[in-house]
Amino acid sequence: MPLPRVSEEQTVVELGVRASIPGVVEQETTYGNRFWHGQLAASTGEPVRVQIDATIERRAHRVAPAAGPWPDGAERETHRRFLEANQHVAVGHEVLDPILAEIRAARASDGPSDTARAIYDWVVDHVEYKKVGTGWGNGDTFWACSERYGNCTDFHALFTSLARTEGIPARFEIGFPVPEDREHGDIGGYHCWVQFYLPGSGWIPVDASEAFKHPERREQLYGGQPADRIHLTTGRDLQLGPDHRDEPLNYFVYPYVEVGGRAWEGPIEKAFRFAASQDPLTTPVGGE
Repeated sequence: MPLPRVSEEQTVVELGVRASIPGVVEQETTYGNRFWHGQLAASTGEPVRVQIDATIERRAHRVAPAAGPWPDGAERETHRRFLEANQHVAVGHEVLDPILAEIRAARASDGPSDTARAIYDWVVDHVEYKKVGTGWGNGDTFWACSERYGNCTDFHALFTSLARTEGIPARFEIGFPVPEDREHGDIGGYHCWVQFYLPGSGWIPVDASEAFKHPERREQLYGGQPADRIHLTTGRDLQLGPDHRDEPLNYFVYPYVEVGGRAWEGPIEKAFRFAASQDPLTTPVGGE
């Protein structure tokens, strides 16, 4: 079960796990994602129940992208994993060439800041947010290039592919949206976004899919991240420690179960709820 991260935008004030089987909190080493890991040697025939309760303080976050140089060799090595391809995130592939030609023609300069902004604008202008048929929702660059529609994963797979191909580190982040129009209730599904890196500016958040859905927030969502979300995990192709035996996870936001070393393909009942809290926030939990 993924657990909320600690970051500039988010403090985990309290965290509790109640489960019908033994388990521990672990952390994978590639991206630093924390998760609760429970194990059962053999089925008892009873349902396995896990409940995670977290109190989280969220902060709106903004970084102004500054004009400057491209990442140098040391920075590229430090952020190497955020410049490489993933299973569904192509880097340096010919399918990106026509799009990159348009982006390079449209950007204000050939610097990294103007290039990143031109990538964002192209994705917002040329990809449509919709969930029709099958194939969307895998965060697949090739799908986004050919079909030009999808959900947040497809928008941000394409942004990541274009940025990394141009030499701009980009990282995928996923969690849950927190509805702004009510104080409590159910959360229907996940949301994801991306951050890219510029020397002198650091990691800069963007949310291209929300910018498509809310054109009036387009400028806010380039370099700004509202407090309307909970960040769970970072990265793609995730391997959750030595007990994770099957294929890496495309992304990690919902419970993951293995039976006999293979991913469980049966149903997993899950529900996510939130409530705004006015209580004083104390005793932050851990760090990354």
